[in-house]
Amino acid sequence: MSTQKRPVLTITRVATAAITAFQAVTAAGAVAAAGADAVGFATHNAAIGEAFAVDALGTTTAIAGAALSAGARVQVGAGGKVVAHTTGVSMGVLLFGAGADQPVEILIDKQPAP
Repeated sequence: MSTQKRPVLTITRVATAAITAFQAVTAAGAVAAAGADAVGFATHNAAIGEAFAVDALGTTTAIAGAALSAGARVQVGAGGKVVAHTTGVSMGVLLFGAGADQPVEILIDKQPAP
């Protein structure tokens, strides 16, 4: 497991809902829904109305929603965590495996839903 990150593009959003570090988030500043597209991953906690940074390209830290293996393609799952890709938008590839609710390094490489 690795929690280092090397973002290439970090953007700023204003939270429209409470945000927890490493959740997948939308361009509108909310937690992304399961299977949905996300603009990237929050770098820190934010209360409603607070600005927060979002890693949108490169590698970043996410939270695994289930046990995942290195190399797995992932999508947004419940609570903005990442889960194995099935039918939603693929958000990227895990660089290291992780257990459920553990931090994991992801290479953001978005692919549309099949």
